[in-house]
Amino acid sequence: QVQLVESGGGLVQAGGSLRLSCAASGMLFSINVMGWYRQAPGKQRELVAAITSDGSTNYADSVKGRFTISRDNAKNTVYLQMNSLKPEDTAVYYCLYRPGGIGPDYWGQGTQVTVSS
Repeated sequence: QVQLVESGGGLVQAGGSLRLSCAASGMLFSINVMGWYRQAPGKQRELVAAITSDGSTNYADSVKGRFTISRDNAKNTVYLQMNSLKPEDTAVYYCLYRPGGIGPDYWGQGTQVTVSS
């Protein structure tokens, strides 16, 4: 019904930058939420950032001032610009699509982000 394709993960040094992208396709609703969660080994999956179809955003306290979420509605794509990366940001990052109507959430396959010291 909905497919999410993630890209942009990789290995970077502390203080560096990386940009993740997630493209949605299928039976999409114009009103929706898209965002990013992450999960480190042995830890619970946590919200990183989310953005509504009209541009409202939420960020985890740990990434405020460093990460920026944005979206291109014409391309059905959400982005996460990550600056001033820290080793604590190392995790698998998952894209989320949450439709405004009745229906389930959809998740991307996950992309590994590793920040070295």
